[in-house]
Amino acid sequence: MTSGKPPPSARLAASGSLVALAVTAVLLVVFTLRNLGYMVATIAAVCLAVSAIWVALTNRHWRWFALVAALALVCGAVASMVAAGFAVIVICIALAGTALAGGLGTLALHHEVLRATAVRWNTVPAAAHPVLLMNPKSGGGKVERLRLVAEAARRGVEGVVLERGDDLRALAEAAVARGADVLGMAGGDGSQAIVASVAAHHGLAYVCIPAGTRNHLALDLGVDRNDPVGALDAFGPARETSIDLASVNGRIFVNNVSLGLYAQIVAADEYRDAKVRTTAEMLEALLGPDAPAFDLHVDGPQGRLDGPQLVQISNNPYLLTSLSGFGTRPRVDTGTLGVVALRVDGPVDVQRLVALEVAGHVEQYEGWQSWTARSVEVLASSTVAAGIDGESCSLSPPLRFESLPRALRIRVAPSHPGASPAMVRAPLTRSTVVGLWAVACGRPSRLVDGDPADAGD
Repeated sequence: MTSGKPPPSARLAASGSLVALAVTAVLLVVFTLRNLGYMVATIAAVCLAVSAIWVALTNRHWRWFALVAALALVCGAVASMVAAGFAVIVICIALAGTALAGGLGTLALHHEVLRATAVRWNTVPAAAHPVLLMNPKSGGGKVERLRLVAEAARRGVEGVVLERGDDLRALAEAAVARGADVLGMAGGDGSQAIVASVAAHHGLAYVCIPAGTRNHLALDLGVDRNDPVGALDAFGPARETSIDLASVNGRIFVNNVSLGLYAQIVAADEYRDAKVRTTAEMLEALLGPDAPAFDLHVDGPQGRLDGPQLVQISNNPYLLTSLSGFGTRPRVDTGTLGVVALRVDGPVDVQRLVALEVAGHVEQYEGWQSWTARSVEVLASSTVAAGIDGESCSLSPPLRFESLPRALRIRVAPSHPGASPAMVRAPLTRSTVVGLWAVACGRPSRLVDGDPADAGD
């Protein structure tokens, strides 16, 4: 479990940062006492530069802007000191103090970022009757290539291999009827969702074995996708936590549901082998002047959206930068859905969207909206093509999406990370100096959105 109280190392770093900042400010006051205007300008520039450094090191979205701002502010402070007749030694001390304050402050903030995104794990004993279902066709035959049947048996795990015509849900239910206390699935995310829904329904723990092609769920759970065999150790003594699931019209999904143009892109045969190229090539055709309108309607934070070309609703929000990839989720336990809607109005917009897609910065497109919600309803006048966890299907409107907070107990092998590799944006929500003072005093700073100390169990 994570604790709301900062550790001694974070308190020491926060204290050191504040002391360095204070000493630098005092030195500037002493050496500029006769030049009040220069003193005020220099101190203000130094303080702003330190804050910009903190933002650059903890907020990916504003990183380059903050770095440029920090450099400009430092140059401004140096220019102000030179104009006031400062000695070179004073300038060096001021620059060193600014760098020291920024570095120590970043160490303190790093703890806050980790604490705000940390997964709450419990240590659990080995499963008494573990059952692993395996799809031999997933991931180009990983089950057979990695000898997962034999590796599971060596760990005392009952293996069930799917055969042509088998009903995966029925096999999972049969395993529960035989007394399984932990269920697992070795296959793609579509199969993961089916078995996970059975485990959640019966209150059993679940193990995700990354034996599919992309394994997005495993990535966000902190399961090493390059080590499917090692993931089997989650059936033994392991770490356990609870994560969210989500549903659309009662159907469980673990990753996301895409509507509109992405549902058509993901259905293309060539998409799996060349995602970026296929997406860029199909965008212009699907969004051109002769393309059919998308009959989708969803209520967003700025009002009702009519006719967006893309709506993606995910089990917890993603850090999305491209239509050709899902990105990653920092957490899968926030109890919210991530909603993204895209609206394109003309040929110029299409060209800009395609350029941003190729560059991997589609989130910068002006018609891109994203928000979070606990439930969402999408309206349409006829059947809607959808991609559910990467699988193509059709849904009957209205489409009702719901988050199912902490519906699934998940187990992860002790040797695997157990945390998403997503780089946290960590937006600062309070004064950095005030937050560091709180850390130095042993209190949570609440510098970062999504602080688990504020979330209920």
